[in-house]
Amino acid sequence: MASSSLSVVLILCLAAAALAQLSTTFYDKSCPLALEKIQNSAATAVKNDRRMAASLLRMHFHDCFVQGCDASVLLNETSVGGNERGAFGEVGSLRGFEVIEQIKKDVEAVCKRPYSNNGPVVSCVDILAVAAR
Repeated sequence: MASSSLSVVLILCLAAAALAQLSTTFYDKSCPLALEKIQNSAATAVKNDRRMAASLLRMHFHDCFVQGCDASVLLNETSVGGNERGAFGEVGSLRGFEVIEQIKKDVEAVCKRPYSNNGPVVSCVDILAVAAR
């Protein structure tokens, strides 16, 4: 009886995890123009520099490779310690940071946050993922 109860609990946990999926419609209400703005800005960057498509994809890969996608690759070095930009093997090999910064500015221009919440409307992780896509 105990093993069948454990099986039911395990199946319910797996079913719940299957429902927690990423969605391309996540920003449809909070910022309907977000994905279009990111895609257009990334396309413009690639038109200006053909290597930028590979650079954005590589940056996304390096961000997600170690401990999951968290946009930590975008952080500048701090006085407390290093960062992923300065990590051995990545110094000078990652590029496109200015493109992501410009996309972030473009998205913030079309997606206004209410004054009560000063946080970003679209996460940097999502900007990096959509730009790479």
